[in-house]
Amino acid sequence: MNQKIALKQLKLLENYGNKMRLAAESWNSQFQTLISIILSARTKDETTIRVGKILFKEYPTAEKLSKANTKEIEKIIKSVNFYKNKSKNILNCAKILVKEYKSKIPESIDELIKLSGVGRKTANVFLAEKGQNALGVDTHVHYISNYLNWSKNKNPHKVEEELKKLFPKKYWSKINETLVRFGKTYTSRREKNKLLEEIGKLK
Repeated sequence: MNQKIALKQLKLLENYGNKMRLAAESWNSQFQTLISIILSARTKDETTIRVGKILFKEYPTAEKLSKANTKEIEKIIKSVNFYKNKSKNILNCAKILVKEYKSKIPESIDELIKLSGVGRKTANVFLAEKGQNALGVDTHVHYISNYLNWSKNKNPHKVEEELKKLFPKKYWSKINETLVRFGKTYTSRREKNKLLEEIGKLK
């Protein structure tokens, strides 16, 4: 894939996507941002945002969340997918942050993925939201990258590596939010593929 064509395609995808708020955006602290990204896995952003507002009203900091119990958390986040597992993860994440990081969120991917509930995608989305050159590969990024021949890989980490080779570093942090917004704007697979087919014809 030619880099100039890929950049044109990325710009088009950005223009097509609606400017809705995503789960990682507009929270009061880095802690809230990280927890909301953990909650957002396999869950709609609008559901995550609604649940996050209630959760953070009760437990706005790592210290406060670390003192909660899983049953209390489960009641609040019940509408997100895999809420029981996520309740344990965000509680343990808060405890680790308080105990080992003095409630500060680490700023490297290697440290972030040591936290409960934080995989590579979550860590990258968090770092990108902080303004770092990071690239989170979720289902939207994976699907669209494969469709447009930016990557032929099935492994998310390999897709991340290929996209980092294809796009200049300053674009990395924009890729996830751009492709997620496009994917959320066009929920019909037929409509999405029709647009992607047109975008794929760019020379």
